[in-house]
Amino acid sequence: MAAFSDDFDRANSTDLGAGWVEVSGDWSIVSNQLSSGSAGGTIILRAAGAMASNDHSAQVTIAATTSASHGVWCRGNPSGGLTSGYLWRNDGSSWDLFRVVGGSFTVIGTYAAAAAPGDVAKVQAVGSTITAYVNGVQRVSVVDTDVPTGTSIGLRAESVAAIRFDDFLAVDVTVGATLGVATSTEAAQPLAGSKAATLGTAGEADAPQAVAGSKTAALPVATEAETAQPLAGTKSQNLSTAESVEAAQPQSGAKGAALGQALESSTASPLVAAGVPDADIDVTVGAPYSPWTAGPPHTAAWTAGAPEGSDWEVGAPC
Repeated sequence: MAAFSDDFDRANSTDLGAGWVEVSGDWSIVSNQLSSGSAGGTIILRAAGAMASNDHSAQVTIAATTSASHGVWCRGNPSGGLTSGYLWRNDGSSWDLFRVVGGSFTVIGTYAAAAAPGDVAKVQAVGSTITAYVNGVQRVSVVDTDVPTGTSIGLRAESVAAIRFDDFLAVDVTVGATLGVATSTEAAQPLAGSKAATLGTAGEADAPQAVAGSKTAALPVATEAETAQPLAGTKSQNLSTAESVEAAQPQSGAKGAALGQALESSTASPLVAAGVPDADIDVTVGAPYSPWTAGPPHTAAWTAGAPEGSDWEVGAPC
């Protein structure tokens, strides 16, 4: 087969179905996950079918974990007892890649980290290159020629109730094949924790550079200077008619300054009562003043006589 997978999403049962062979121990499905039971000891499970080639990978999600040996294996011997092949497992403190030959397990690579719920463990054998991953990140890669063939894949774990697996997947790897477009994308994960390790000394340092040469020449006199310019010409344009009218503003406040003397006045003067002197005139009572003096009568120069040349006659009154 070119690929094999199982999500274990089915009813609780001690029968895993036709796709699996329980090499040892009692495996079961519990709450849509694979359980290695709780009987103790190490037990082995393999897929019923064989991969199509010696170059393939196997991976599984560790749904629940504890400080006990559990992991995934590939390129196993056809008998399924895992007496040969490659095992990628965690024991609660580190991930270890084992080479299995004649039932003897030898560590050929290590990544120091405890397994965590949700971790995806993957082991791959392509030619003599054996690679192990955690959550898609390569953690170990070695060249090993001791197990050149094998088409079985499966799981190996201690029979502990705290261990659960989910979403098993195995695929053949064709060297040089063009990969298709990914059907999913890896979302950016937020950073967690902090990095407290001391940084090493930088391999290179940028040393300050010495100044070369000097400038001692005097600066020349400026060839241009900005001077004030006199005003020229006049502006005699007539102003246009105002476009707005200034309205009279109401007077506010009061004027307390003394008024100046009027230039002209025409006022009625009151009559002064008889016998009451004007307050502004000094009068002294005395003899009447007259420029005339009495004298003897002047003798008339005329003499009465008969009328001369009169046509009138004296008669009775008219």
